[in-house]
Amino acid sequence: MPQTDPIALLQALIRCPSVTPDTAGVLDVLAGALAPLGFAVTRQRFTGDGSYTVDNLFATRGSSGPHLLFAGHTDVVPPGDPAAWTHPPFEATEADGRIYGRGAADMKSGIAAFVAAAAGAIADGSAERGRLSLLITNDEEADAINGTEKLLAWARASGHNFDFAIVGEPSSASRVGDSIKVGRRGSLNAELVVTGVQGHVAYPDKAANPLPLLARLVAALSGPLDNGSPEFPPSNLEFTSIEVGNSASNVIPGRAAGRLNVRYNDRWTPETLLAALNERVAAVPAPPRMAAALQVLGRPSRSFVSPRGGGVALLAEVIAEVTGRPPELSTGGGTSDARFIAPYCPVAELGLVGTSMHQVDEQVAIADVRALTGLYQAFISRFLRG
Repeated sequence: MPQTDPIALLQALIRCPSVTPDTAGVLDVLAGALAPLGFAVTRQRFTGDGSYTVDNLFATRGSSGPHLLFAGHTDVVPPGDPAAWTHPPFEATEADGRIYGRGAADMKSGIAAFVAAAAGAIADGSAERGRLSLLITNDEEADAINGTEKLLAWARASGHNFDFAIVGEPSSASRVGDSIKVGRRGSLNAELVVTGVQGHVAYPDKAANPLPLLARLVAALSGPLDNGSPEFPPSNLEFTSIEVGNSASNVIPGRAAGRLNVRYNDRWTPETLLAALNERVAAVPAPPRMAAALQVLGRPSRSFVSPRGGGVALLAEVIAEVTGRPPELSTGGGTSDARFIAPYCPVAELGLVGTSMHQVDEQVAIADVRALTGLYQAFISRFLRG
């Protein structure tokens, strides 16, 4: 039975400069590791929605029993200036017990560990008690339009139904397995636009300056949205930029806009949140010749929380048995592709410590990759018992 070394596979994946959406051969490397293990590998290419074309991979093994899904992404963010790196970002250098390279932490390490764990479970026979699938996209770090969401819809239409899913994002805080993500807040981006009348600063009566109104609206929207929920902290709204587009010192602008992001808990849906924000905008009177409007940018992501029993409870139990400490069940952090999986089955995120992700000299400890492989293999064995 073929065996897989997670470190060698991780290095092979890193050596493919798969900056979104360019796969740069990374899916070929992954397919080459999975096929000898008996996985049926399918490629799916998605395009549309005004975005770029993305290649994705789905691999499955087995035909009956509990169905465990592993999900992740092979795409990475750009490395920036390669000269700033101690080791070249796509050479997967091994030094001082660590592997350096873009994607080492986020999240080619998770993929390599799971493939190696699957190989171990196949070798010891535990994988024969159920089904294992991998759903891998190359569109997570950018728009996430032509990746996981569409691949899941294709999988369901093709007859694949999952009982539990693990996403291999770097979820650990300071040691492998000390934290698993069991939910995520939603995210909504918007632009608050105030229009007025452009004019000369010496003749303000002939103009209508949108900036004072924008300032009042920023203050009105920046107040508390809620007091949190049993699963999440309070939602927070943050303005990230104010744009006027006026380089002249003697011109009153005719338009001003503020961009904002809301990270919201499960007290809200995108629809109810937008309605509440529009109520706050409408409550601030607009002077004559002015108007204000809130425009949503992109697609909001919804919050989710996985049930605490079932796969989540079993994953926490396995981690406690292997590491000697139970993990924290966390809903903190930003968004991930787990939000697309949650409507299909319960999902949790378990991966490495992510302190170096997206940074120069991104790196992972070799010992941590092997520890994660052990956790994955132990969970596969327990979960497929049914």
